[in-house]
Amino acid sequence: MLKRERSDKLTRRQRRIRRAARKFFFLTGVVAVLIGLVLADRAGFFGQAPKDDWDKYHGCQFKVARIIDGDTLDVDCPDGRFKRTRIRLLGVDTPETVKPDSPVEHFGPEASRFTKSATLGKTITLKLQRARTRDTYNRLLGYVILPDGKNLNKQIIATGHGYSDPRFRHPLGREFQAAQTEAMGACRGLWKEATDADLPYYYRGKLKLPKPE
Repeated sequence: MLKRERSDKLTRRQRRIRRAARKFFFLTGVVAVLIGLVLADRAGFFGQAPKDDWDKYHGCQFKVARIIDGDTLDVDCPDGRFKRTRIRLLGVDTPETVKPDSPVEHFGPEASRFTKSATLGKTITLKLQRARTRDTYNRLLGYVILPDGKNLNKQIIATGHGYSDPRFRHPLGREFQAAQTEAMGACRGLWKEATDADLPYYYRGKLKLPKPE
């Protein structure tokens, strides 16, 4: 009787506030439970947890579905909300062809055709470096191993279709730099007619270009 008497003494406004508070706490509890279930699912409590990049991609084979430009391609493997995984070739930089607000650079189309001929529709093997698997655009960073066992990244540099990228350290950095030096000396690909203005900003004024014959 005492509780009913106290309830009867509440004003209509106080009863509305009480009901609203109860609804709020109920909904807060439901949300907390849902968040907990989502986190538990991601952690693998209800099944296998999602693989990280190393487990999902390193040493695995994928079919190349699309070429973006000389140093970027897509493979047929879902990546989060995307149907395909975008690969940025590690340690190599090719002249731009599709960069927004940027002109097509010297030897860019040739570089894209080289990568397309070497990979499109073929099954390649990806090799990652565990310390860093993604770039700032969330593209997967890796070496692409061709069906014949050759490293595409190095082949692009060795044939003069791209540059050894010195901006980021990676395990094959010295090997790639040596391949570039050899390609320059042989005037292969882009090195045959490249001027200092054609070079990426990090090489301008720093390389002794071959003299045209």
